[in-house]
Amino acid sequence: MSTPLRFGLLLFPDVTQLDLTGPAEVFGSVPGAELHLLWKTLDPVSTAHGWKILPTTRFEDCPALDVICVPGGAGQIALMSDEETLAFLRRVGATARYVTSVCTGSLVLAAAGLLDGYRAASHWMSREQLALFGAIPVAERVVVDGNRVTGGGVTAGIDFGLQLVATLCGEAVAREIQLAIEYDPHPPFDAGTPERAGAATEAAVRQAAEARQALRWSASRESAARR
Repeated sequence: MSTPLRFGLLLFPDVTQLDLTGPAEVFGSVPGAELHLLWKTLDPVSTAHGWKILPTTRFEDCPALDVICVPGGAGQIALMSDEETLAFLRRVGATARYVTSVCTGSLVLAAAGLLDGYRAASHWMSREQLALFGAIPVAERVVVDGNRVTGGGVTAGIDFGLQLVATLCGEAVAREIQLAIEYDPHPPFDAGTPERAGAATEAAVRQAAEARQALRWSASRESAARR
């Protein structure tokens, strides 16, 4: 009997839940997959919008993983200086077949020293910060560079998940999962990138995120300076 694929996803306070649950739904649909939601304790963790998700596995109990995935969200800012979390990622990343992220989770990987010299994606408002850590920012929805696979913002986690499953299990399995979850996006507006959303929409989104982005830049600069 073959060993099941082990997927580990970091679950942390103020995570953007779709960054986590999008790829988790894809990974959990792999036949026989073993899915671990990882945090320091097994206490409920609040997402950015206030509801709670239960971790399944503590850092200290985490088995060897085929895939480690770091989602993003406002809570990523605190992780940039959280040495316990960064050390855990370095440990599991050293043996995982694939080291991955969604959205601003790539900044956490970078802070842990796991993206040095790698091409990587992130949320469009934050991808430039990757360069502070010696990573190469790429404006693509999914970026594959060796065994580093990174997704862009939030909803890109589903695309990222399907692409990684195709690599691990074959395209047929990924296509079956895509159909099973009916992933057939037809958004009502063509506003999913700054280039297509228009200047007014982009300005409004940037203004709404201005305070958080200032904190994120500060955390990235401080983290990069400590390396």
